[in-house]
Amino acid sequence: MEGRPALLALAPAAATVLVMLSLSCSWCGGVSAARVVAAAAGAGAERHPVVLIPGAGGNQLEARLTDEYRPCSLACRVWPLVHGRGGWFRLWFDPSVLLAPLTRCFAERMMLRYDAGADDFRNAPGVETRVSDFGSTSTLRYLDPNLKLLTGYMNTLSSTLETAGYEEGRDLFGAPYDFRYGLAAPGHPSAVGTAYLQRLRLLVESARAANGGRPAVLVAHSLGGLFALQLLARSPPAWRAANVARLVTLSAPWGGSVQEMLTFASGNTLGVPFVDASLIRDEQRTSESNLWLLPAPRVFGNTTLVVSQAHGSGGGNRSYSAKNMTQFLRDIGFEEGVEPYRARILPLVEALPEPGVPVTCLVGTGVDTVESLVYGDGGFDEPPEEVVYGDGDGTVNLASLVAPIRAWSDSPAQVVEVVELPKVSHSGILNDKSALEQIIRIIDSINLNATS
Repeated sequence: MEGRPALLALAPAAATVLVMLSLSCSWCGGVSAARVVAAAAGAGAERHPVVLIPGAGGNQLEARLTDEYRPCSLACRVWPLVHGRGGWFRLWFDPSVLLAPLTRCFAERMMLRYDAGADDFRNAPGVETRVSDFGSTSTLRYLDPNLKLLTGYMNTLSSTLETAGYEEGRDLFGAPYDFRYGLAAPGHPSAVGTAYLQRLRLLVESARAANGGRPAVLVAHSLGGLFALQLLARSPPAWRAANVARLVTLSAPWGGSVQEMLTFASGNTLGVPFVDASLIRDEQRTSESNLWLLPAPRVFGNTTLVVSQAHGSGGGNRSYSAKNMTQFLRDIGFEEGVEPYRARILPLVEALPEPGVPVTCLVGTGVDTVESLVYGDGGFDEPPEEVVYGDGDGTVNLASLVAPIRAWSDSPAQVVEVVELPKVSHSGILNDKSALEQIIRIIDSINLNATS
């Protein structure tokens, strides 16, 4: 990034906040990736366990239909043809979503329902879901094991760690979850998200116990970083010190993303070909985690993010910022999302709590990222007429990616390192050589300290 210093300390002298704002091999000491991997392997029995936490859509999700299920079409009644396995089938990811008649089936099964009486989210009636192989990396390496070349997710990262000497089930673990669900502010139930945090907590504890009491390194991508942060923020300091050595986040959306407003307004196919955005928009709106990922006021403030030429008064335009998100939700026709956002999400994102353990944030920069949207007279049922792009990783805006700098820079206790990776995209960070080198560098440093 031109004009940005390579090393900048933003905290006062008493603070221990370290911010690295450009990738430079000079501060790696000239160590090649191969030598770093070899050094990590040399740590042998002194390795700290690693727990991989995927992002939204980053692991397989299974479903089963009950007698309460009311399909919207004949195709949804007969698909999929399930034999055995107790009626369970892979809901995410399945290539049938690319076929228009089955896209609708997929969408209605992925939908959540907000139960106002219970103040919590539920599956659609007649749809049961589960996450299999918790603790293993199997369901987050490939989203479809039959299409490995096309659906690889954390396979390269997992393989890199194995090359460094890590072994599945011994000191390498995975923490998949139902990524449609999120968390809520204190005082509001969030049954599925809270249960996941408890499972994650127990996994971390068992990983530490199985590896000589050495605390784990949490490596989290995207939405997984928010879950990891909440796990730490909701745990006592003694638990954090005993169980977690460091949190390493990849492309974490600390303050949400403007692209989420596109998702809510007109649907977002995320680049998947042949899928009609209008068929999946309603499903995307019901996702609790998508509400969590809307732009946070503390990061985006009053900046205009969306303009609608069809919703202004007196023939004018109406503008939306992160601070009038409830009006945005009403105007796009998603009234049922207003109260959950206002009561459950907004208080959750008002501040970025300190995790209480050292943090390294790896972020991609210099990739065109949606910064603002302009909708024409056709309203939100049509794609935006104009999209303005800014800096980020192609999905998350730079201001959100580096939000910990502003949030934690005045803390004398919180250590945070931000490493920018030029031209590395949101998902590409999982396969990028420079990103993998950084991950191994961090883990190797922790392991060498343990050995010493």
